[in-house]
Amino acid sequence: MDDREPQHQDHDLVSDAGHEIKGMAKEGLNHPSTKPVLTGAAIGAIAGGVLPVVTWPLGLVAGAGFMLYKRLRP
Repeated sequence: MDDREPQHQDHDLVSDAGHEIKGMAKEGLNHPSTKPVLTGAAIGAIAGGVLPVVTWPLGLVAGAGFMLYKRLRP
């Protein structure tokens, strides 16, 4: 077994997401993450409306969450 630490540590993901969301709330559309996250939310909502099992609110949350994650951990 290898005792080295993994190359990608996500132990600060929750605090990073909190800071990013607070920044988006304060700066609005001027924040660099707001537009990609809103775009992901819109695409997720459309996909949720088209798919038979997933509803649009779930798609909206999933799309926004995915884009926020991709902004934090590219």
